[in-house]
Amino acid sequence: MRDIEPKESAMLEYVRQKFIETSNLFGFQFMEPSPIEMVSVIETKSGPSIKNEIYFFKDKGDREIALRFDFTIGLTRYAVSQKSMRLPAKLSTFGGVWRYDEPQKGRYRFFHQWDVEIYGEPNTESDAEIIDFIAKFFSNLKLQNITIDICDRGLVESYVKDVFKTDSPEVIGDILRAVDKSQKKRRQEIIKEYQEKGYSQTDLEKILEFSQTKGTVQEIEKQTDVAKLKNWDKILQLFESLKNRKVENVRINFGIVRGLDYYSGIVFEVFDSSSDLGALVGGGRYDTLTKAFGRADMGATGAAGGVERIMHSLEKQGIANLSNGNRVWVAFVNNDMKKIAINIASALRLKGIPAEVDLAGKSLRKQMDLASGSKYAIIVAPKEYEEKSVVVRNMTDGSEKQVKLDSLLDDPGSSLQF
Repeated sequence: MRDIEPKESAMLEYVRQKFIETSNLFGFQFMEPSPIEMVSVIETKSGPSIKNEIYFFKDKGDREIALRFDFTIGLTRYAVSQKSMRLPAKLSTFGGVWRYDEPQKGRYRFFHQWDVEIYGEPNTESDAEIIDFIAKFFSNLKLQNITIDICDRGLVESYVKDVFKTDSPEVIGDILRAVDKSQKKRRQEIIKEYQEKGYSQTDLEKILEFSQTKGTVQEIEKQTDVAKLKNWDKILQLFESLKNRKVENVRINFGIVRGLDYYSGIVFEVFDSSSDLGALVGGGRYDTLTKAFGRADMGATGAAGGVERIMHSLEKQGIANLSNGNRVWVAFVNNDMKKIAINIASALRLKGIPAEVDLAGKSLRKQMDLASGSKYAIIVAPKEYEEKSVVVRNMTDGSEKQVKLDSLLDDPGSSLQF
């Protein structure tokens, strides 16, 4: 676990505000699921082995509970319990989650996620809506080099069945995990690992070669016999919808299957090509999970993003300008002006202008050093104050002007040119 220091906290809030803005644009209803879940509920999604990855314990009622490790469980548990909820329902959330993981760069035991989900009758437009949200959210963050890789779980499952000549869920699941690993590990490592499990090298090489297929619809149709691919028509429908929505930073990637077994259709991952931290976002359709929770009438599709990874990309690209924005620093030339400066700062705050003032009686030079991160410094000096004025310095270009105090306090936005 770690402490969230002020700089990181400010960036978290920046991403959170952009997420909520985008969530509102799309009509998602913002909520926060419970921070704890019954272990039995979590196992419905991820199986008994999930205990190795979560914080769980028995409470005073001898119930086995766990800290939430993602938001999909909580949102889905809530959605399926709302019998009168109008469908389709669009829910979103943002907050902290806990995983018993080995801490490393971009991976922590306590970290933050955002999540968007659509519950209702399964349809392509819901999948497109989630992907459109992702594209708009990253655009609002002004992140560059973002690619959304899309596939269909059923398409890859069908190909695996054909290559390995099997309908065994265990074999199919095993090979899908091999495909998922192909995004992160070298081919020879995967082949060696799966040969030791008894799989044919020839078949493994064929499926791993297939998983390297990437490109536009037109590029895939040139290099692959798509007539033999199950659900190709669903991918075509999805890309047609995304084209209509002007979502352009998307491509097909047959190596995207997502590691969790409950995905049932379209799946996707989002990458920053300039980052080495892996996927920033993952998601897809998971109708099997709502059925496992007892709602066969309800499908679901959604996405979740790792906030710390997104923050890493923002920092690396120099985009997250977390300066104090419209913050003002009120400085005073001497102690006689200190009380007046505090009064001005207080008056600006009442007008909704973030304002700071030195409380310790530092020299003007040191005050101006402190003001360097602000947009403006208001300097209270005896001569100007006698004329009922103050000096306003633009901290970006160093320009100064004298402003009447009444005018500044009556309409600070105009006087400071916010």
